[in-house]
Amino acid sequence: MYALTELESAFNSVKNDPDFQASKLCISAVKVGIFLGLTDHYRRPNGEGPHIYLKREDLNHTGAHKINNAIGQVLLAKRLGKKRIIAETGAGQHGVATATVCARFGLECIIYMGAQDMERQSLNVFRMRLLGAEVRGVHSGTATLKDATSEAIRDWVTNVESTHYILGSVAGPHPYPMMVREFHKVIGEETRRQAMEKWGGKPDILVACVGGGSNAMGLFEDFVKDKDVRLIGVEAAGLGLDSGKHAATLTKGEVGVLHGAMSYLLQDDDGQIIEPHSISAGLDYPGVGPEHSFLKEKGRAEYYCVTDEEALEAFKRVSRLEGIIPALETSHALAYLEKLCPTLPDKTKVVLNCSGRGDKDVQTAIKYLKV
Repeated sequence: MYALTELESAFNSVKNDPDFQASKLCISAVKVGIFLGLTDHYRRPNGEGPHIYLKREDLNHTGAHKINNAIGQVLLAKRLGKKRIIAETGAGQHGVATATVCARFGLECIIYMGAQDMERQSLNVFRMRLLGAEVRGVHSGTATLKDATSEAIRDWVTNVESTHYILGSVAGPHPYPMMVREFHKVIGEETRRQAMEKWGGKPDILVACVGGGSNAMGLFEDFVKDKDVRLIGVEAAGLGLDSGKHAATLTKGEVGVLHGAMSYLLQDDDGQIIEPHSISAGLDYPGVGPEHSFLKEKGRAEYYCVTDEEALEAFKRVSRLEGIIPALETSHALAYLEKLCPTLPDKTKVVLNCSGRGDKDVQTAIKYLKV
């Protein structure tokens, strides 16, 4: 509790500090652009259909939205005088972003990663080590993101005087869900500004994948009060909701406590965590950020899910229609367009958060796709 209180106080002291904001590394604002291949794909025979736009977070340095949060937190860690940085990672993108900022500022960096995720995300493991980070494999439990998070928390409470934990999603104990959301809300702010520049109005619908939920909250936050904008999160249905092998926490979960936050969880009748499954390492988590649970219960956001097979088809489809290889996490959101777009009026403006690029997932896709 001491560490969390210290962190909250430090964050509250800098979040509106112009000097702190000015000290952030400059990340180029990536344009929201209409994607004609997808727009044409969903055009109906009468010529009508929605307009599909992508928020290109995949073009950020390190290839995903994760760098937004990593930069904010490493600057906060420096303010706190911490010399040692730890983080958890699933797909490896948050680990790469954390290793990157630690290399930039000369800080010791240790990344906890499930052994199963290390195998399917070997490219990102190499990238983290190349950047100077120590990657510690976690073999307990399911050897995935949940277990990596547990190990990182154990490390932090043991070494709290010297260490800052850069938690990578809008999950975990307060103030992390709030703080990570604040560092990612630039995604939605840029989306609003660029939408006004392009067509002089707001998007009609925002779509993003949801695991822990950081990219979705970053996109949603600036629009939560705009009741005329639909917010849609897409979870991993894995092998199917009835198979028991999925990570659809908001769809099939129940309220419980994990990693210091009350939220929806995949759990059995005794409150024990049920092993999640997703082809995407970044969505393979049995919980979800508590603010997503709040938005679900209030009816402000909608949450749906797609299977591994549907995500793989979207991975291939978008690669061929747009020349963009999306992350498998993002591919879940892209797959939901197949269900969403036929229901939409003509010229509906849909902005989908392209949260990461798919280089890291090619080896996984090779096992399943024939191209």
